[in-house]
Amino acid sequence: MFAPLVSVRTLLLAIFVIMAGSGFLSTLIAIRLETAGSKAITIGLVAAAYFAGLTVGSVRVPAIIARVGHIRSFAAFVSIFSASGLSYSIQMSAPFWGILRFVDGFMMAGVFVCLESWLNRQATAKTRSAILAAYMIALYGGQAIGQFLLTLGSERPSMPFVIAAILLSLSVVPVVLTKIDQPKIEYVEPFSVRRLYSASPLGVVGVLVTGAILGAFYALGAIYIQRLGMGLAGVALFTSCVIGGGVALQWPLGLLSDRIDRRSVIVGCLLMVLAVSAALVLFAQPDARLFILGALFGGFAFALYPLCVAHANDYLTEEQRVGASSGLVLAYSAGAVVGPLIGSAGMQLIGIQGLFATVALFAMFGAIFGSWRVIVGRAARVANRQTFQPLTRTTPMMAVPEPEED
Repeated sequence: MFAPLVSVRTLLLAIFVIMAGSGFLSTLIAIRLETAGSKAITIGLVAAAYFAGLTVGSVRVPAIIARVGHIRSFAAFVSIFSASGLSYSIQMSAPFWGILRFVDGFMMAGVFVCLESWLNRQATAKTRSAILAAYMIALYGGQAIGQFLLTLGSERPSMPFVIAAILLSLSVVPVVLTKIDQPKIEYVEPFSVRRLYSASPLGVVGVLVTGAILGAFYALGAIYIQRLGMGLAGVALFTSCVIGGGVALQWPLGLLSDRIDRRSVIVGCLLMVLAVSAALVLFAQPDARLFILGALFGGFAFALYPLCVAHANDYLTEEQRVGASSGLVLAYSAGAVVGPLIGSAGMQLIGIQGLFATVALFAMFGAIFGSWRVIVGRAARVANRQTFQPLTRTTPMMAVPEPEED
């Protein structure tokens, strides 16, 4: 069971440490800006800068890696990311932090492209599922555990940024010392939005809505919890519950979508996100029910991206799927840029309820559009349907077809 993972253990260790050191930064930055008296719209703009950097980086970094190789590129990306992490403690200024978040997003895109293209080229048809599952566990596990570093800044405000920089710097060690051969990176030409939409309208709209939902949550979820009266430990636990729920429900929902019309499962997930978001608007209290609702929100929201990718692939040929995956990642990123801006505007207008009220509106729009597509669209041919596979919302590199086995 674990044999396929031995050869890629250094890469899995690297992503775990990176996510432990960086996964809590968006939460920490939102809380610090809120404490300093920044308006919700300002916090949303700073958060959107990260996703803008991630989007630009996903397009630009493959050329850098192709020119200098995976190890050198990875070391450069992480070194700059580490320096950026320390720079937050120099000056607390929203414009300055916005620039740093853009840099963080660009460098994180470089990290994802390096590791995901490398892992994919180490996978075979038989080992790909195991390697991808381990990668997701390492990525989301590191992100969930890292949330608890938030509490280190109670006495020394700079401490979380210092710890983040230390962990990021240490993540370079297993990669630069690895014996794994560096692969050649392949350029992925994305579909145009029009071509993608023509092939799978729900696939495009679904990932766009998912990006808006999760972008708004990652940007402003900590502010929502803090304004409910919970401390940093509560923020960390709630975020971890959302991430844990997201990992737990992907497989069951994916298997269900392999057995019935995938569009119906997507619409069902959107309706559940709508229902849970409405509950978080109307009934949320700082007690155990809040964490249960958070886990349910993560479970259905995190499942949307891989479900929409699988649905889009149901209408594409094998040769088209790589370019489509690249285009869908960019569509998700575009939604993630817009989500924090609209979510913060909602909080600015109606207060704490504005975040999940906005998320509920996103989900309602997606559910209405999905229901319309179920009525007017055609179901995918059974022979062309792709088996569901959990995916991260990072880069299209894990969608590149497996190398042929010897």
